[in-house]
Amino acid sequence: MRDIILIGAPMDSGKRRKGCLMGPDAYRTAGLGDALTELGYRVRDWGNMAPAEHPEDDPQARIYKNHETVGWTNRLWRKGQDAMSKGLPIFLGGDHALSLGSVGGVNAYAAEKGQPQFLLWLDAHTDYHTPETTASGNLHGTPIGYVTGRKGFNGFPKVERPIPQENVCILGLRSVDAPEREAMQETKIRAYDMRMIDETGIAAPLTAFLDVVAKAKGALHVSLDVDFLDPMIAPAVGTTVPGGATMREAHLVMEMICDSGLMTSLDLVELNPFLDERGRTAQVMVDLAASALGRRVFDRPTRAFS
Repeated sequence: MRDIILIGAPMDSGKRRKGCLMGPDAYRTAGLGDALTELGYRVRDWGNMAPAEHPEDDPQARIYKNHETVGWTNRLWRKGQDAMSKGLPIFLGGDHALSLGSVGGVNAYAAEKGQPQFLLWLDAHTDYHTPETTASGNLHGTPIGYVTGRKGFNGFPKVERPIPQENVCILGLRSVDAPEREAMQETKIRAYDMRMIDETGIAAPLTAFLDVVAKAKGALHVSLDVDFLDPMIAPAVGTTVPGGATMREAHLVMEMICDSGLMTSLDLVELNPFLDERGRTAQVMVDLAASALGRRVFDRPTRAFS
């Protein structure tokens, strides 16, 4: 697949801390399009989307900006489903609630083609909550719950074919609240926290998962949250959790994804440029996306952040 479609989602409705709406343009400024063009892809930028029409949200509601998030989900679902027939879509976030729509759309496309959908979630959090179980009221913690068919997403597009739990792999966990932990223990989701990764390395669980995707001839959506990375190397995120993946571990994950040839769509989420240091995190995320699509670390020229 040599065509890549950039879909900007300046979405800030999934949580209360502002800034992720600047993410899509930060990726562009950091050279994402140029990096992918240099790798031989034809890059088409569809610009920044806006949410579909939606009722005004009650600022006192328990769930933060529920209606706006439904609007974003409807818009991104349609755009994602359309983009899959034209190339490999990269969804530029925006907070992680954008995956309610991006994953919903690519999964609907896979269902049309009779292809199983798989999901690789690179994140410090499980994002397995629902609007009924989230204590924070922030919907960026709910996408995996939504696409795997959990109840409680009233008003959102119906997921006609939920992604089977065993088709989901989460790498990098290190911040999971008690209700999520209990709910996850009842699932078949492949979940690997940083202790497991420290003990066995990051390659072993990822290799096992990619082998399953390959044998099933599945479509693979990769969702990369900035907080998958250690905040020492990627500080521009509102949910910093120490002890994340190192730069080398993150590049290894992306290189393995590239070697597999399985990735069919990608999210880059939770970048908050307001919290960044001279664009450092945006550049890291661009480098990781380029690694997932063919660039090796030693191809990257040395840069100074000054």
